[in-house]
Amino acid sequence: MKKIFITGSAGFIGFHVSQLLLSEGDVVHGYDSMNSYYDVSLKEDRKKILSNYESYTHTTAELEDHKKLHDIINKFEPEIIIHLAAQAGVRYSIDNPRAYINSNLIGTFNVMEAARASGVRHLMMASTSSVYGNNHRLPFNEKEKTDSQLTLYAATKKANENMAHAYANIYGLPTTMLRFFTVYGPWGRPDLALFKFVKAMLNDEPIDVYNEGQMFRDFTYVSDVAEAIQRLMTLAPDKSADVDSEQLAVNEKAIPFRVVNIGNSEKVLLLDFIKSIELALGKKAIKRLLPMQPGDVPATLADTSLLKSLTGFEPSTSYKFG
Repeated sequence: MKKIFITGSAGFIGFHVSQLLLSEGDVVHGYDSMNSYYDVSLKEDRKKILSNYESYTHTTAELEDHKKLHDIINKFEPEIIIHLAAQAGVRYSIDNPRAYINSNLIGTFNVMEAARASGVRHLMMASTSSVYGNNHRLPFNEKEKTDSQLTLYAATKKANENMAHAYANIYGLPTTMLRFFTVYGPWGRPDLALFKFVKAMLNDEPIDVYNEGQMFRDFTYVSDVAEAIQRLMTLAPDKSADVDSEQLAVNEKAIPFRVVNIGNSEKVLLLDFIKSIELALGKKAIKRLLPMQPGDVPATLADTSLLKSLTGFEPSTSYKFG
């Protein structure tokens, strides 16, 4: 039994991770702002399910409230912090940049400070495949340079990685950054492509298909993501001289810091993804073919060899089944 503090516990990935850990007998404290980026009732319903577990407690507050965050973490005394809360959405960052600065930069700094002060054994933080930016060499590997982010959302996530690396170096705070690749599944956000497509198709409305559907994504089922996080949870990076070779390969020196891709390693054409939804619904989509959106990339694909070497696990749920 472990004590785990999870930010964004009422969010999509946070809910699934919390539920998995609670079902395994761990003690979880969730911290979520319950903001209105999308329908709050969906977050409330997720929280209700988690609250059915006796070992779950919850705080509703902003990450920017550093005193509240510090006080709750000090009181709970977690062994592990899993920081999944963030202002999400690539396109939303174009119209609402300040939300990303407040949540993803200031909020994440507050989490790192609280983790350092409380002396947790392992800090895990969400990153994204978007940090690979305008990188055309597939599959994306953690050793690749990530200097060409195309949106502010991606830039804030890359900044989080840099901030975490500095804290791991200066304070010896063991940190793992989790680069997620197009996560989808039950209880997902309404602004994700799967739910937008399904809702429009059920209502006989057109769906927006960017780059005329000639885009590839590494769609990763949320249960696989939760299992990967659970397996990595007890594998905090080590600063000792006998640090594992995979860490040295990624970081070049023994700092207790690691970046891990979490993806399905399956390159799926957007049009094929839509075709699978059509088969599931028994309805044809009315496609509105559009040019590439600002901030989009033509393809993503994860190299998950590091995840497999560390945990023996790799996501494998086919998008058709998922």
